[in-house]
This record gives sequence, C-alpha cells and structure tokens, in this order.
Amino acid sequence: MKQANRTPVVPKKMLFPFIIITSLFFLWGVANDLTNPMVSAFKKVMPELSNFEAALVQLAFYGGYATMAIPAALFIRKFSYKKGIMLGLVLYAIGAFLFYPAAAYQEFAYFLVSLYILTFGLAFLETTSNPYVLALGDKKTATQRLNLAQSFNPVGSLLGMLVAQVFVIQSLKSDKYTVDAYEALNASQKTMIRENDLDIISYPYIALGVLVLVILLIIVLTKFPVFNREVKISSKEALLKLLRNKIYLKGVLTQVFYVGAQIMCWTFIFQYVDNLNLNRGPNEQLTATWYNMTAMIFFLAGRWICTWLMKYISPARLMLFFATGGVLFAAGAILLPGVLGLYSLVAISLCMSLMFPTIYGLALENMGDEAKLASAGLVMAIVGGALLPPLQAWILDWGGPGFADVQVLGFIPEVKFSFILPLICLLVVGIFSYSVLKSEKHEK
Repeated sequence: MKQANRTPVVPKKMLFPFIIITSLFFLWGVANDLTNPMVSAFKKVMPELSNFEAALVQLAFYGGYATMAIPAALFIRKFSYKKGIMLGLVLYAIGAFLFYPAAAYQEFAYFLVSLYILTFGLAFLETTSNPYVLALGDKKTATQRLNLAQSFNPVGSLLGMLVAQVFVIQSLKSDKYTVDAYEALNASQKTMIRENDLDIISYPYIALGVLVLVILLIIVLTKFPVFNREVKISSKEALLKLLRNKIYLKGVLTQVFYVGAQIMCWTFIFQYVDNLNLNRGPNEQLTATWYNMTAMIFFLAGRWICTWLMKYISPARLMLFFATGGVLFAAGAILLPGVLGLYSLVAISLCMSLMFPTIYGLALENMGDEAKLASAGLVMAIVGGALLPPLQAWILDWGGPGFADVQVLGFIPEVKFSFILPLICLLVVGIFSYSVLKSEKHEK
C-alpha cells in the first residue's frame, strides 16, 4: 500500500470543463443500457428471430465503435476535441431519430442500422472524452480522474435500464402471451401487436435524440481549454510509437475481452433469469431488470470506492484483486444452483467496476500527442461487445430455442455454461494487471 496521493484529482480551474465532459459519460451510459435489454425485447416482439439473430443488436451497437474509432481520432488530431464532441453528438442524434422510420417499416435490419449510426456518435464521444479527461490535471492522478468521470457512466446506465424496464419491457404486448397463445392469434392480431411494440421500443431513443440536441447546444456555448503541451507528431510516427509500446498493445487486447465480459453479463442476465423462472410459480417470478439494476448499483458503488482506494493502492494491483474476484463470481454463476448463481452473476459487476477506465489509463500512461490515436485503439476495443455476445448466444442455441435444452457435464444448463466466456475474459484482465505490476517493479 502506498502513501495517500495529495495531488488534487481535478484542479479548480479545470472543474467546469470536467463537469461538462463528465455529462457525456452519463449520456452514453443511457444508450448502452437502454440497448442491452433490447436483445430480449426484440426476441419477444419478433419470435421468428433466433437467439443469435437477436444478439446482432449488440453486433450493430458495438460494431459502430470499431468502424468509427480511427476516423474519430484522425478528426480530432486535425481539428479539436470540441469539434469531435460536437460531431459525435450530431451522429448520436441522427441514429436515435432513425428509430422512427425503423419502427414504421417494422424491419429488424433498419433498427440495426439505426444503432450502428448511433454508435458512430458514441465512438467520437469516447475517443474524445477519455483522453481529454486524462489531460485535465496532473498526470499522477490521471487514472484516478478517469475513474471519477467514468463513475457517472453507470448513473446513465441505471436510467437506461429503468427506462427499458418501465417504458419498454413492461409495456410490450407480445410479452403478455405464451408461445402457444401467440401462435394461436391470427395474422391481423399479430401485426397490431408488432406495430404497437416496435413503436414502444422506438420512443425512448427518439426522446434520447432530443436530449442529445440539448446537450449539443450547451457544448457549442462552452469554451474548452486547449492543450499544446506536447510536440505534435505525425500519425505515422504516432502509430509506430504505439506499435512499440507493449503495455498499450496488451491494454487494447485486454479491453476487447473486458468489454465483451461486461456486455455479456448485462445482456444475458435476462436469459439467465428466464431460465430460473421456468421452475418458479406465477407469483414467484423474478424480474431480470431489477437484478440488472442491482448489478449496476454495485458497479457504480465500485467505481466510487475504487476512485478512493487508488489513493492508497496502485491501479494495477487493485485491478488484479478485482479481476480475481470476478473470475470466482463467474464460476459461481455457472456452478451455484438457483438464485445463488444469480447473486453471483450480479456480484461480477462490483468486480468489473474499475476495469474499463483503469485499463484505459494504464494503457495510455505517459503518452504525449500519440494518446489521441492510441485512444482510438482502445475505443475500437469496444468491438468486444459486438463479437462476444453473439458467441454466447450461439452457446444458448446449442440444443434449440430454450435455455436448458443441453445439460453440460450432465448438470449445467447451456445458459449457465455460457458464462464461461465472461470468466475467460476476466482472467485475461487479471493477466494484464499482473503484467503491468511486473513492469512497474522492473522500472523501479
């Protein structure tokens, strides 16, 4: 344990810009966790979709990060952080408003396109905001400052989850029917239900688009500090410098696995709970969203706690402790029976709380102008949230449309076994933490 760091996390003169940028972390938190339950929602509204096809929601959402991260980095290198943020908000709003025609045409592919464009905007915001927060103060507190800013991301996530549950999932007419009852309806009745439910899915995104435009106006009217402390190097020089940075490269790979773990845990908790409900009475049914929101509260609490703990414990060491706990809880989600497994799944979020900003901060530590391009690599790593959920959904489809069609090792339903993927991902985070610790000891 180290002595407490007395350097202020955010200098007073940087406080207002820090607050404005932090609001963006809240904003993309809303989008992230409004979207996670949509995998389950689209499966209910469009029962013809397989689990794998429904999980393409995550492929479209997080695929936008991979597509736009590098163009975003090149844009802010040529122009400025502020212009990058403004363009990101415009793209965010366009993607959100495209939900209106998607619902009107009742085409699943159109919803995927809307999400894809929306995350073009999120890619700009994340590529811009994370390194900007790192620059808003002393380098010694950079990772701690990013953890503080990222603490407001789960606040937005909680709002997104609440909106998804109260205004979407609870309002879906298709969710009121059993499979047999729905199939017994005539074509006209099914069409009316689908029209109603797709409109319900689109309304929160349209409202979010309006909120984004309001925040865009505030950003336009706000003056941001410009940093010219580092000598600007060419994109080619920056790229070559990054390719020689082993910690950075390991950080990008680790971020792929971490984001995959996060999205899988927060997406497939719905299927996990649906499987538990099969053996529970009508008055004993569990509501997945409330457990997901509990997980997010743990996640939020963990962010605040870890921001404080980093005064005394190095970020890499702290993350190693939490990664070990995450692996153990993931094993519990697979092996423990009934709600004990669900509790273990919820607890993973506490362990994941510090990982994204800490991986980000460690990977970008001591960088100069190349941090803008380096940030793009770490934002592209969010593609883990696009690639790994469909793989977990593929495991769910092993035996058919249900969640317990196959019993792995004779006693583990495939829905529980599928959480072997988050376990592996969190193990990768632990390995990265250990490698950074070894590197820090070597430098001393």
